Amino acid sequence: MSDVKVPSVGESISEVFIGTWLKQPGDRVEKDEPLVEVETDKATLEVPATDAGVLSEILKQEGDAAEVGEVIARIEVGAEAASGDAAP
Repeated sequence: MSDVKVPSVGESISEVFIGTWLKQPGDRVEKDEPLVEVETDKATLEVPATDAGVLSEILKQEGDAAEVGEVIARIEVGAEAASGDAAP
């Protein structure tokens, strides 16, 4: 399991607001792929996936405040996304 944390976005900024989630639980993600947009009073930034795997849990919803360093999501490292298609 890998935690996705709010990155430091500037010296004087200690809190951000969660913007749009670009991935949903169950989605496959690649390392460094954008997961979510976070907003400060000055900028909007994308937070990338820390590892490749499946986004297993979102801990903060759109509009929620989060502190720098706070865990906002979790990735199941190395997992494969569930497929709706059965192999023949």
